[in-house]
Amino acid sequence: MNKPVIICVDDEPAVLDSLKIELKRALADECIIETAEGGEDALELLAELKEDQYEVALVLSDYIMPDIKGDELLKRIHAMSPQTLKIMLTGQADLEAVGNAIKHAKLYRYISKPWQTEDLKLTVVEAVHSYLQDKKLTEQNIKLQKINRAYERFVPRQFLQFLDKNTIIDVELGDHVQKDMSVLFADIRDFTALSETMTPEDNFRFINSYLSLMEPAISENRGFIDKYIGDEIMALFSGGADDAVKAAISMLHRLAEYNTTRQRPDRLPIQVGIGINTGSLMLGTVGGQTRMDSTVISDAVNLASRLENLTKTYGVSLLITHHSFSQLKNSTDYAIRLIDRVKVKGKSKFVSVFEVFDADAPELLKGKLTTRTTFEQAALLYHLNDFSGAAELFSDCLSRVPQDRAAQIYLDRCQKQML
Repeated sequence: MNKPVIICVDDEPAVLDSLKIELKRALADECIIETAEGGEDALELLAELKEDQYEVALVLSDYIMPDIKGDELLKRIHAMSPQTLKIMLTGQADLEAVGNAIKHAKLYRYISKPWQTEDLKLTVVEAVHSYLQDKKLTEQNIKLQKINRAYERFVPRQFLQFLDKNTIIDVELGDHVQKDMSVLFADIRDFTALSETMTPEDNFRFINSYLSLMEPAISENRGFIDKYIGDEIMALFSGGADDAVKAAISMLHRLAEYNTTRQRPDRLPIQVGIGINTGSLMLGTVGGQTRMDSTVISDAVNLASRLENLTKTYGVSLLITHHSFSQLKNSTDYAIRLIDRVKVKGKSKFVSVFEVFDADAPELLKGKLTTRTTFEQAALLYHLNDFSGAAELFSDCLSRVPQDRAAQIYLDRCQKQML
């Protein structure tokens, strides 16, 4: 590693020789001492040193020079190398020149000519050590920032903020907080069968490609990923249900674009199911003394996970509960229809479930909007056990939108009930 450099600038060679001798005695082998006879020469020297990857710790410059005044020179040096410390040496500098150097060049010290040898030595040694200390602190801060960014990839920054912690070092086992949040679960359909066709290396490459595609849709809508569970994503949103729904719609749009690259027999398009629920949850740390993890625990989380599984049952991509639906600022901003009232596994109460189909293909989106009222009337008749009336309406939906899988699933149910 190159030693730091000190540049002495004066238009009198005798002064430069004297400075170089005194500084070498004061600093021994700590620094390289370079000289420049004037401002232009100093700027060229600085540029060459920086190009050769040398650090210029200090510049000592005279004030009165024929080409560039000392204060102007230090100002230009500061623009080229802000971290370099500057000392002005002269007996003729006025207060305005000193003030100019302090303001525009962050002047470290001003020493009058003729200088006292010991005063000069102490000032320069102090300046070099100050530069090296600042450099060390800067490097430590950069390293700490890198470590913090690395930790954030495992424990999200938002998670720490909710726990009112500055860094992961402050987190202790059992720290927790109760929050109202929206929970999003997203899962790839038939991933097990898909993964069996790939090598372990291809599996990792595929999963990372897919997850990297989905992550921005969540962060851009003020959410954060709590954890990856294989191919499944669990994300949290504290800003409201709209953020979660918009993130899910964005994820599905991104997936549709991604699938345009998967049109070969060995790269078939993939489908995902997304479930969203909004409610109160406990966010904190669990584990033991040697290993702990961040997590969220509540019925709201479990319900979101159950809802993601229900997307398979109804052949849709995105479902939300009535808890999330009621929290939307304006539900008419979205393409939404009531799908069902269900009692999910492990729950005693019925939950109203809504499909959000904004990300459907244009033709299917238009068709579902056209038949939305008919579909919801049919679902109501189904729950009133009027299977004949429901079947007639579901058949009407399918005649207009043959791709509506939920309508087909309901029609099949009606026909089984009527046997």
